[in-house]
Amino acid sequence: MSLINTQVKPFKATAYHNRAFVTLTEENLKGKWSAIVFYPADFTFVCPTELGDLADHYAEFQKLGTEIYGVSTDTHFAHKSWCDTSETLSKIKYPLVGDPTATLARNFEVLIEEEGLAQRGTFVIDPSGKIKMYEIHDNGIGRNAEELLRKIQAAQYIASHPGEVCPARWTPGANTLKPSLNLIGKI
Repeated sequence: MSLINTQVKPFKATAYHNRAFVTLTEENLKGKWSAIVFYPADFTFVCPTELGDLADHYAEFQKLGTEIYGVSTDTHFAHKSWCDTSETLSKIKYPLVGDPTATLARNFEVLIEEEGLAQRGTFVIDPSGKIKMYEIHDNGIGRNAEELLRKIQAAQYIASHPGEVCPARWTPGANTLKPSLNLIGKI
């Protein structure tokens, strides 16, 4: 069963954010767009490159009214330690959510049970708390913040333009499509 258009399940977690520990729930996701980015573990190899890429583009996500949440099955204490010791991680301004009970990883169906780690999963959530897009990668394949930005822009566009769809490689300002009988076989 697909998670698309399902409501984010209830959760309560502690995050390391702006040099403090904060409590987050599914209610924090409502009223704005969110991108939840699961990664396997702190103090690893691909993960800091992705989290750093998101940090480098964070202002662009904020302009889109989108909050980023980095999530791993590590604790919020490990997140703090990692941010304190890594130049790449020290620039992060979005919450790093601890999920040591793997509740979030299970809710989003990215938990590797035998390892206790999350797969590399990306989820875009609309302001009502519904999952609009998700992608799961092998843990050796890193993600691209610019591509996530484009997908959020497309999700926001179709949310505000019912009856239109964004074709492959769509970017803001490009033509969209209006599905109809007259369009069949013309593309």
